[in-house]
Amino acid sequence: MKGTVIQFRRGRHTYTPRHFIIDVGAKNREEAEKFVGKEVEWKSKGKEPVIIKGKIATAHGNKGMVRAIFEKGLPGQAITMEVEIK
Repeated sequence: MKGTVIQFRRGRHTYTPRHFIIDVGAKNREEAEKFVGKEVEWKSKGKEPVIIKGKIATAHGNKGMVRAIFEKGLPGQAITMEVEIK
């Protein structure tokens, strides 16, 4: 299954580099909570793709987004790119 990286988890003055908000296509919070605990992989584009793994921690808000925590931070180019949900 595919998802889309939306943004870093952030506040007004700070951001959390390993936490990302991901759109998984769920319509509301109840549907998004079904994804909690699943693994996420981001693959870079290029000759030797870099794979960064993470895990979905919880739902984010009421509109079907989830929060994923990656083993290390994704680059800024990862925003609006697809991730694979396993």
